[in-house]
Amino acid sequence: MSFSWGAAVCGAFGLLVLGAAVREAVIVRRLHRDGIRTQGLVVRQKAPADSDSNYWVPVIAFVDQQGHRVEFSPTVEGTRMGLATGAEVPVVYDRRNPQSARVLKYRYMTGAVLVAALAGVAVVGASVLIALKN
Repeated sequence: MSFSWGAAVCGAFGLLVLGAAVREAVIVRRLHRDGIRTQGLVVRQKAPADSDSNYWVPVIAFVDQQGHRVEFSPTVEGTRMGLATGAEVPVVYDRRNPQSARVLKYRYMTGAVLVAALAGVAVVGASVLIALKN
């Protein structure tokens, strides 16, 4: 069996994506356990970084414990993830880093973890298939 650079690169990328999923899972767990809960307000919608998309990303504002106004956009984006302007949403944030805030709803808290984990497993699986073919 010969060494396959394709399998090695694909496997390394898959492990990197799995690492990102684990990192996000740790952040979500820490926020669930130690985060400060408050209410946020969807103040406006902005165009996503990918300008070809047909959806808008909500900008959520809340006031942290020090009285500072903080604005953030959810890490999970998509056509069915939108929040209407003017809607109140539950928010959780880290007192040391309010910019790390997340919308405290199941699909927002777990969406990024699940997508990254599934993508990482798929890419690692592809690298195994590439290695077995060689």
